[in-house]
Amino acid sequence: MFIVSKKLLYIVSIVLLLFSATQLYSQDELNLYSARKEHLIKPLIELFEKETDIKVNLVTAKAAQLHQRILTESNNCIADVLLTTDAGNLWKADKANFFQSVNSEILNNRIDKKYRDEDNKWWGLSLRARIFVYNTKTVKKDELKGYKFLSDPIFKSRILIRSSGNIYNQSLIAHMIEKYGMNSTEIWAKGLVNNFARDPAGGDRDQIKAVAAGVGDIAIVNSYYFAKLISSEKKDNFRNLKVHFPKDEIMGTHLNISGAGVMKNAPNLNSAIRFIEFLSSDKAQKIYSYINYEYPVVNSVGIPDSLKKWGIFYEDNVFSSAYGRHGRLAIQIADRVGWN
Repeated sequence: MFIVSKKLLYIVSIVLLLFSATQLYSQDELNLYSARKEHLIKPLIELFEKETDIKVNLVTAKAAQLHQRILTESNNCIADVLLTTDAGNLWKADKANFFQSVNSEILNNRIDKKYRDEDNKWWGLSLRARIFVYNTKTVKKDELKGYKFLSDPIFKSRILIRSSGNIYNQSLIAHMIEKYGMNSTEIWAKGLVNNFARDPAGGDRDQIKAVAAGVGDIAIVNSYYFAKLISSEKKDNFRNLKVHFPKDEIMGTHLNISGAGVMKNAPNLNSAIRFIEFLSSDKAQKIYSYINYEYPVVNSVGIPDSLKKWGIFYEDNVFSSAYGRHGRLAIQIADRVGWN
């Protein structure tokens, strides 16, 4: 009797072990490599997990670090989705053969062609404007026009901007190459460098703080950085600063994206597609806008009051892919004119 019970116990334990392993293996998962900081992407992940019961395994790092990691891991890479900032980074990832083409009716219908890859390998999921933040004590509103006018000598020692080594500025230069051509863009870049209030230092927040401190008069920054600063506890430090959306007769405001693509060897393909589709949903777009202070990439979601009060921007008609296509030329121009 004892022997039979022991065998039975053994069989039951094996069955339970196999059942547990099967359940673990069959659980829907998503492996996400994200260049967005964890506190920014976490609300989106938590909502996605709640709605789909798909577990998200998150890896965060800077865009360049993730790019190198994927290259190193090669065919052993377990990432399903790469989420990153700037069309230039998405373009580089595509050219490195990271992504696969995905035919999603949801994404094709919700995201404008300007903000996605023509072969459906990556999609823009939020928008940010490259704006001027200026000191109302030292700058008259009618002095400000488009980016090109900041090379005018009247702005000598007044301009603040971060290093050209940053992808945001590389994409801005690339956008200008698309609109004005190489020669005109290089002349502009040289004039801009001559008007720097100081050598580039720090990130976009540092440029805004420097304007507030009187180091310079005008900072070129991404819109969400200013929105976050003026909603912080120290917002009174920035009470004399305002926003200008650059525009001239040729080029409107430079808009860039954060976005994502499905990895070429994604082990959880369906989960990957569902996640990116979810990020294009109204619920997710509202999180991008109302929590992260980015502009929605879909027309069905309104702009929050915190951004609406700045006024409207004149969106340019350039496709985001141009920022990657001209990226190398942009870096070469920056090097030649001494934009460190």
